[in-house]
Amino acid sequence: MPVMASDDFSLHHEDCDDFEDGMPTSSFPDEVSSIDDLDCECWDRFDSLSEAE
Repeated sequence: MPVMASDDFSLHHEDCDDFEDGMPTSSFPDEVSSIDDLDCECWDRFDSLSEAE
């Protein structure tokens, strides 16, 4: 499940250690159209957005 970090609004996987506080989201924002749009390395283990949700 994606989590939006409260300090910089970046998106992370719920198991990621790179953010301190955040709000779980039910889906990715419209501007995220592929797994490559996500900056954090926590997404590297997924091949697609559908796999990551």
